[in-house]
Amino acid sequence: MRILFVGDVVGSPGRKIIHDHLADTVAQRKVDLCIVNGENAASGFGITPRLAEELFAAGAEVITGGNHIWDRKEILDYLPHEPRLIRPANFPPGAPGSGLYVGKAKNGVDYAVLDLQGRTFMPALDCPFRAAERELARVPENVKVIVVDIHAEATSEKQAMGWFLDGKVSVVLGTHTHVATADERVLPGGTAYITDVGMTGPHDSVIGMDKVGIIQRFLDGMPARFSVPEGDVRMNAVLIDADESTGHARSIERVVLRLA
Repeated sequence: MRILFVGDVVGSPGRKIIHDHLADTVAQRKVDLCIVNGENAASGFGITPRLAEELFAAGAEVITGGNHIWDRKEILDYLPHEPRLIRPANFPPGAPGSGLYVGKAKNGVDYAVLDLQGRTFMPALDCPFRAAERELARVPENVKVIVVDIHAEATSEKQAMGWFLDGKVSVVLGTHTHVATADERVLPGGTAYITDVGMTGPHDSVIGMDKVGIIQRFLDGMPARFSVPEGDVRMNAVLIDADESTGHARSIERVVLRLA
């Protein structure tokens, strides 16, 4: 089973490259399941129901979130009614929506997607490791292919999650930092891993935001309004090949699409 996971989509440039090129990438790579992290789709902060529907229409079968999932108020009523849009499972009880989605891929294989958020240098949440144990216990026994998005700041926390879940899930994918790492590998227990998939959006930027405003903020420490620029738009993703019968990963490969 071939799974394409697309890193954090940032603003209209990120959405446009998804709209224009995701379907072709899915076809060319013979992808069975496409997952997109969309929590920065709305001008870099949050996602709206309309933008979620745009990503689904473009080819995303599941959309994962993170710490910005609540930035647009209109998403609060949408989350409980659209199970394919998930938020970190370790938000406290009572948060709208779910952190786990179980579905059937285009090739007929059952799969699960779990969304988690780290705690190091991030807002205080429930333990993502205990949340992973709890949520994975809910996955039906027949579901072998399991994808985990760990939305976290600290490399150490993401690596720890990879080792913690090695042999229990098909792949652990780091998101949030918007900078792709080069440590993709299959761990000894059969779980594919990468510390950060990277960003889908403008790379002529500082993690998707206009360079000038960010640099000025570092210089004077004053509040600033950040905007999404449009230069050097790329789609950062990974392609995982997983054994459908065991759920173990055979390979993981970085995929970068850069517009001319």
